[in-house]
Amino acid sequence: MVASPRTKCLSIRRTCPLAGRRSTSRQPRPRSSTRPATWIRIRHRRTMPERPVVVRSTAALDPSLGRLAVSVGVFDGLHLGHAYLLAALERQAAAWHARPAVITFDAHPDAVLRGEAPPLLLDPAERERLLAAAGVEVIVVEHFDDRLRTTAYDEFVRRIADRVDLAGFVMTPDAAFGYERRGTSDALLILAAEMSTPFVVAVVPPFSVDGRPVSSSDIRRLVMSGDLAGAERLLGRPYAVVGSTGARGRLSFGLPVALPPPGEYRVSLDSRVVLAQIDADRSLALDPAPPDGTNRLRVVFEAQS
Repeated sequence: MVASPRTKCLSIRRTCPLAGRRSTSRQPRPRSSTRPATWIRIRHRRTMPERPVVVRSTAALDPSLGRLAVSVGVFDGLHLGHAYLLAALERQAAAWHARPAVITFDAHPDAVLRGEAPPLLLDPAERERLLAAAGVEVIVVEHFDDRLRTTAYDEFVRRIADRVDLAGFVMTPDAAFGYERRGTSDALLILAAEMSTPFVVAVVPPFSVDGRPVSSSDIRRLVMSGDLAGAERLLGRPYAVVGSTGARGRLSFGLPVALPPPGEYRVSLDSRVVLAQIDADRSLALDPAPPDGTNRLRVVFEAQS
């Protein structure tokens, strides 16, 4: 039975280590944990039947993509909170006979909203890889510029609904999008009732560790302060960066990335343990140095004891 567009779907079954408890409360309790979760690692062992469809802009959506269940967000870091949300997205998509889809952005929105973006925890290509590993079948990468910043949430939703069969949105209670973040779950419920083809809004509680919701901002702070073990605990995996090698084994990055403080670190490189030297200018050099011009080199930091 399809839920009424005025009903928030709050029931999330426990089908993976991060799934929340079943609830019918209007005020869901945050899911919390006191130990590292392994959901992303488990999902990476899954055999994907096909590569996800990557669409560059909501304007390029078309009916051939089928019925979509959508989550909107930056998804920087693909941490345990994101993993929990994406698990809920996959389950809701199955319940709605839809495909799990994510709408994200080509750069951090703060570059436009605040004039400066924080250093990233994931480069865009790595983010797409992890989204695919999490079961997302359609990835929409929206260019975030001043025009998108001033786009009202209802216009954004109608743009999607005009192009595909929109089953609904899956979001956390504090999530919002559109101009001045007016596209809250309550606002979407009202909009759904007004549209000729209603959609459903599923609200899932945030995932918390030690009573605090997991956030990209906290992980970024931990990485940049050198607490790689703390960052790993919230990510659900060791922290890693992806770059290309240049002179003397130095890595270059397409966008600014979060790095630990200057110093020497043990890192894994293609299953080999090597040393990484981070200098005061936030550059990273590997020893022994890989060949110059090596692209898409994934450097995995070991948590410092």
